[in-house]
Amino acid sequence: MKKTSQKPINRYAKWKYIVLIFTLVVMLFSALPSLYGEQSALHISHRGEQINAVDIAFYLEAANINAKSIVQKNEKTVVLLNDPLEQTKAQAALAPVLGEGNTVALAMEPGAPQWLLNLGFSPIALGLDLSGGVQFLLEVDMAPVYQAQHQSVADEFRSAFRGSRPRFHNDEVQITLRNEADMSAARVLAHEQFSSMESRVSGNTITLSLSEEERSTLRTLTVQQNLQIMRGRIAELGITEASVQRQGLNRIRIELPGVQDPAAAKDVIGATASLSFHSLAEARSMNTQTVLDSNGANIEVSRRAILGGEHIIDARAGMGEMGAAEVNISLDSSGGRKMNAFSRDNIGQPMATLYSEYSRNAEGESQQVSKVISVATIQSALGSRFRITGAGSMQDAQELALLLRAGSLTAPVTIIEERTIGPSLGAENVQNGFAALALGLGLTLTFIALWYRRMGWVANLALLSNMVCLFGLIALLPGAVLTLPGIAGMVLTVGMAVDTNVLIFERIRDKMREGRTFAQSIDKGFQSAFSSIFDANLTTMIVAIALYAIGNGPVQGFAITLGLGLLTSMFTGVFLSRAIINLIWGRDQRCEVRV
Repeated sequence: MKKTSQKPINRYAKWKYIVLIFTLVVMLFSALPSLYGEQSALHISHRGEQINAVDIAFYLEAANINAKSIVQKNEKTVVLLNDPLEQTKAQAALAPVLGEGNTVALAMEPGAPQWLLNLGFSPIALGLDLSGGVQFLLEVDMAPVYQAQHQSVADEFRSAFRGSRPRFHNDEVQITLRNEADMSAARVLAHEQFSSMESRVSGNTITLSLSEEERSTLRTLTVQQNLQIMRGRIAELGITEASVQRQGLNRIRIELPGVQDPAAAKDVIGATASLSFHSLAEARSMNTQTVLDSNGANIEVSRRAILGGEHIIDARAGMGEMGAAEVNISLDSSGGRKMNAFSRDNIGQPMATLYSEYSRNAEGESQQVSKVISVATIQSALGSRFRITGAGSMQDAQELALLLRAGSLTAPVTIIEERTIGPSLGAENVQNGFAALALGLGLTLTFIALWYRRMGWVANLALLSNMVCLFGLIALLPGAVLTLPGIAGMVLTVGMAVDTNVLIFERIRDKMREGRTFAQSIDKGFQSAFSSIFDANLTTMIVAIALYAIGNGPVQGFAITLGLGLLTSMFTGVFLSRAIINLIWGRDQRCEVRV
């Protein structure tokens, strides 16, 4: 028995309309702050006594800088400036007079109304090519790290076997033992303590070298640690929107938006200073090294340090009792125990403070330059807090304290590329990029309106909604940054989004040519086009994910907007367009379906 029933077509449930409207409203409010842009500002964090806003305005006026506003809340003061070029100048004017307990950071503040910001929305963060700033590309030199590993092997065997003769040859450590008994013990030591190294035996000589797997592990750990240290150094410089990322095997890319004078950043980022404490030796031996002091005299110090700069958790410059500059150092618990144990057993003995940094020679090879900045007699057992003198002037002591507080690099780095983008060029990039977007969008809207007529305005409304959703989604995602290639991705998204409606409308036309009613053509057109649209967007999304995962910098900026644009174009081109068409042409129309 056959029966017929009426099935409604071109209908959406009420909850779907509610979801669509809610999503569009949220995306609109999220996109609005970006229309107002951002303002140049300074963030002053008060760790001690808060400075009065009147005093801050006075210091700025003395430097011929007129602040737009100064707002103080809790332990932070926000100073809005009229010109981005005044940021660095204002920071230089305030930093010396505010004292060590206050930090001045370069920042950008949203220009949107406060009621909009109170809702939790903020403008899109702009990349270096749109906001201006400086970019560094650094290369981590792994040779000293590998050499330090080999040196530790040599020191261990020299201590364990009297009379052994370690030699370094072609990235290997060759240890010659005196007899077969020592040779057997050396094999055991190599297996137990240096199992990650490759070893081979020839007679009474054992040769140890780093395996490729161990080299790769060391490289990864070293670069990761240097990344963390770089982030700490940049935080000490007072730059809040910096980007520090790994690039390739052993390179680091640093982007500092808003910084127009890279000299100070370059001095700190490129520096590889470290501090270590050594005992003095009476005579030269294989376990000592000769280092010059500040007067050019030779001093013999133990090759193995009592402790290194990795144990330093805080360092501050100050003035001593005699008016000389000094650096007050705080150690972590492990460093404090080591220093206490050594100083307790060596009261009355001298201890040298060694300052080291890496540089490149004429052949491009990394070389370490060390000097003794102080030799002091240990008067009593030291703990986690003590001070060192001999750092030079007060400015030298402040720079040394900054480097030590930000961290000592585990491997030397070299700045191999430096790029500066002025704020005017960044503004020009924004203007040109969005002009291209507006031109592409305008031509597309015009073509769609003329070609599809009564349904063209639906596609145009969906396309405009797609742009709003895309801007809103980028602003909502934490860490998302809009770059110039990202704007190129938006322009491409315009074509991808309108292509969705083109496929749907052409399928509707095909169904009408087959003799179906307009309502039936709408229903079947959306159904048959959806699989093609989904497949095309899915394959493009896979490419966008691959670009983001493998690429870096500009490539990632393009991939982000392309991927997000695919999501918003599916949402507006399929679901929003269908909702509008259902409301206008699809109501109260039914077709028979046999069951």
